[in-house]
Amino acid sequence: MRSDFSVRPGLPADALALADFAARTWAETFGADNDPADLAAHLAAAFGEPQQRGELADPAVRTLLVERGPILCGYTQVRRHEPPACVTGPAPIEIARFYVDRLWQGKGLAQRLMTAAKNAARELGGQTVWLGVWERNPRAIGFYLKSGFDDVGTTAFWVGSDRQTDRVMVAPLGPTPR
Repeated sequence: MRSDFSVRPGLPADALALADFAARTWAETFGADNDPADLAAHLAAAFGEPQQRGELADPAVRTLLVERGPILCGYTQVRRHEPPACVTGPAPIEIARFYVDRLWQGKGLAQRLMTAAKNAARELGGQTVWLGVWERNPRAIGFYLKSGFDDVGTTAFWVGSDRQTDRVMVAPLGPTPR
């Protein structure tokens, strides 16, 4: 990846920009496959500025931003969260969100962001990292498999009133790479 990209912790002052970016990238990724009313309900519930501000201030959440100068190119949120029963590894930490703007996909940002997400999970005391990914998102599933995750089961994910199925993927966390 080019050296003019940086990964940094998100701050409460980033809440508005992150809310806009998160809602836009989620809608671009999943909007065409969801009912507009369900999509609008999910975006309002998940990506408002107040919610982002709260998550950015929460000590149990690590939000990492990938930027190129002042441009937000991607982000991840790693958190302590109760895993589904199919996650059996020790000290599990969730990668709750992981998005790279379409403009920047295929440029090595996702792999760099995944390394940062795994390091953040270690900082939260994790020995296992897990995530849910929509079963109808083969590109993301392929990326997670390439990143060392195994598919261990399913969990429900609600988009508005629509119950969807996420694949649950897990990876062990070794020591922090040097």
